[in-house]
Amino acid sequence: MDYVLKTNGLCKYYKDFKALNGLTMNVPKGSIYGFVGRNGAGKTTLIRLVCGLQLPTSGEFELYGVKNSDRAISKSRRRMGAVVETPSIYLGMTAVDNLRQQYRILGMPSFDGIDEILKLVGLENTGKKKAKNFSLGMRQRLGIAIALCGSPDLLLLDEPINGLDPQGIIEIRELILKLNRERKITVIISSHILDELSKLATHYGFIDNGSIVREMSAEELEAACRKCMRVTVSSTAVLTKVLDDMGLEYRVIDDTNADIYAKPNITQLSMALMKDGCEVLNIEEHDESLESFYISLVGGDGHF
Repeated sequence: MDYVLKTNGLCKYYKDFKALNGLTMNVPKGSIYGFVGRNGAGKTTLIRLVCGLQLPTSGEFELYGVKNSDRAISKSRRRMGAVVETPSIYLGMTAVDNLRQQYRILGMPSFDGIDEILKLVGLENTGKKKAKNFSLGMRQRLGIAIALCGSPDLLLLDEPINGLDPQGIIEIRELILKLNRERKITVIISSHILDELSKLATHYGFIDNGSIVREMSAEELEAACRKCMRVTVSSTAVLTKVLDDMGLEYRVIDDTNADIYAKPNITQLSMALMKDGCEVLNIEEHDESLESFYISLVGGDGHF
């Protein structure tokens, strides 16, 4: 598999605070990579390091196969665009003028392509309206438009739907999907809004306390969060024996709880358990959410 970004033991320390602590992640080419973590987990720090806004304390990363210590890393960075924390826009300028300014910064020879970018993000009809009069969603789309100047292959978006209303969230979601599917742009989205990420991401990296807890594909996550029957019994040791005899797939949670990935005949299951002196205390349908899955990975309540 080709990877756009690979990090190896990446660390970033601020005195005694470890913003990144041995972070290792792999972002596949062509993916929408959901970078999931609570506020303060290290998401923005990673993006700032990749963008060259800060230097790592130790460890390394590769961008398109080029190490961050290599002089050619600046050339690799030209293949990416980013919106870090808040969109970097000139509030006193129109959308067109904002993009023209970015073209000048990039040293692009002409303004060709600006109209196409604005149409792509849905800002082609803003005319002389200045960015300070844009809605929050429009400003976010303008920030993405600026990041698209230079035709990047990789887009890094830091909490792109924070503070947006439902309509704004839908617009950003559809734009990201369009960029990925039609332009083949690899997208890294850092977010703590897990349910929204699940509508976009093809791959996930779960981060906690500056380290990647787990990486997985959307298919693997769906399997981990699939519907099941949560059974509470007096003894899961007896339950597992009965379920094995019935040929049912299950996952033991603790001494009294287990998830059964099927819809068993409840009467048949209860009678089989009773024969071995095991009591059924509770049965309910269970569908683990993305958020509860993350909590199970990192432990604790967490604040997203």
